[in-house]
Amino acid sequence: MWAAGGVVWRPKGSGSAGADAVGNGDLEIAVVHRPKYDDWTLPKGKAESGETLIDTAVREIAEETGQHVILGRHLDDVHYDLGSTRKHVRYWSARALDGEFVAGSEVDELRWLSVDKARETLSYPLDRAILEEFVRLPADLHTFLLVRHAKAGRRSTYKGDDRLRPLDKLGRAQADALAPLLVAFGARRVHSADRVRCEQTLEPLRERLGVELHSEPDLSEETYRTNPVAAQRRILQLATDATSTPAVCSQGKVIPPLMDWWADRDAIALPKASNRKGSVWVLSLHDGRLVAADHIAGPLPTA
Repeated sequence: MWAAGGVVWRPKGSGSAGADAVGNGDLEIAVVHRPKYDDWTLPKGKAESGETLIDTAVREIAEETGQHVILGRHLDDVHYDLGSTRKHVRYWSARALDGEFVAGSEVDELRWLSVDKARETLSYPLDRAILEEFVRLPADLHTFLLVRHAKAGRRSTYKGDDRLRPLDKLGRAQADALAPLLVAFGARRVHSADRVRCEQTLEPLRERLGVELHSEPDLSEETYRTNPVAAQRRILQLATDATSTPAVCSQGKVIPPLMDWWADRDAIALPKASNRKGSVWVLSLHDGRLVAADHIAGPLPTA
């Protein structure tokens, strides 16, 4: 059984999460009390049918804390036995935006605590371990979303200019599912390699946000093959603008070598990644440098 939740945080004393950068000593953590168990935990809950774990985390945090959040880096998965059932919980960093707590039968109290006080208050070692992973890096990281285009049939069977090859039926479903996923991580800008399948992958997101799609010719496979430095330079330019979170769509022969170069440049280890169509890298940056990288294999629920 899978569940999901997060370390929900906000700047200390703000009442909500403002835009100013904060250090880990200047923030508050949400912990919740469950009367059924008389314990204090991080907000989390079971996945429902048809949900991704990202959907679950956002929904459960809202239900237990009243907070609307933006997810950040993946913190860890924990595993434990609950009677005869093996339970798995995935946690993200989650920045509180706004909302109001309402006590209920499952959660009857919410407290905003300093990191030290939250550590003392949490009832379970696994929750405290998630909190320690959260404070390992600054809370206020900049997110960068790098997307491989959704499914677009086979290049070998497409008749016509391959630059114009559109998404197929599954690809359109993936594009629709990518929009709420990318919004959950705070996407506000839309950039795409100049290929129809890349542009169509982010079109539902662009429509949802009501923004312009910015064309990125340096991020196409053909340009990358002859001039990878141009793609590297452009990706760093996009990452430098920390005023809002970009969603950037590129192609399968660009993203893996580009990610390897970026990780080597900033000395981080990458998790294993399938590089499937519709997959997403959730990248966390601090002062312009890559400090964490998480990979989502696809936008559609797996069960």
